[in-house]
Amino acid sequence: MTLIALPGVYAPQDDTALLAEALRSEVLPPHARVLDVGTGTGALALAAAHRGAEVTAVDASWRAVLTARLNARLARLPVEVLKGSLLKPVAGRTFDLIMANPPYVPAPSTSPGRGAARAWDAGRDGRLILDRLCATAPPLLRPGGVLLLVHSALSGEEQTVGALRAAGLSTSVVERRAVTFGPVLRSRQTWLEARGLIRTGQDKEELVVVRAERTR
Repeated sequence: MTLIALPGVYAPQDDTALLAEALRSEVLPPHARVLDVGTGTGALALAAAHRGAEVTAVDASWRAVLTARLNARLARLPVEVLKGSLLKPVAGRTFDLIMANPPYVPAPSTSPGRGAARAWDAGRDGRLILDRLCATAPPLLRPGGVLLLVHSALSGEEQTVGALRAAGLSTSVVERRAVTFGPVLRSRQTWLEARGLIRTGQDKEELVVVRAERTR
């Protein structure tokens, strides 16, 4: 579908497409309750709504919230879009499926990104938001509920898998894709090499989708 993106809103990219593939592989129960965290344009929320799910989308950016609401209206799909940080707007609710494409790019600063960069900057190890999601998302899953989380392998897929297993979820990596560095990673290549996060001359990263299921 054609999506509108207001200036400063994260447009669908390779990570969005990879998460969409994982979503297509999921069997959703009738009237599944789905949460899209960090919705951006609402692309993934709309994909779930198109399958008949009852979808809630969350983003910390007002521009993203307005963009997702506009795209839902243009697509004539019912999506509830809320503004707020991560899972706070849906406290007390539970879901059959939670999807998240959070900020995960390692950055020289230990603080969250500002402006457009808050869609990708996630502290020096790229886990500023990932660790929060791994801690707070599992309690929001219904029995049999699934979390789909996409991020770069540079941010530590083993840490994500380990944290979600420690939370009692059955966890594995279900999608992988190697992609060429975009402008942000190219601009940080020397810094990433110095930190040992990439090899000298490396110009590709591996994106992964981690699937975690609440089996009890």
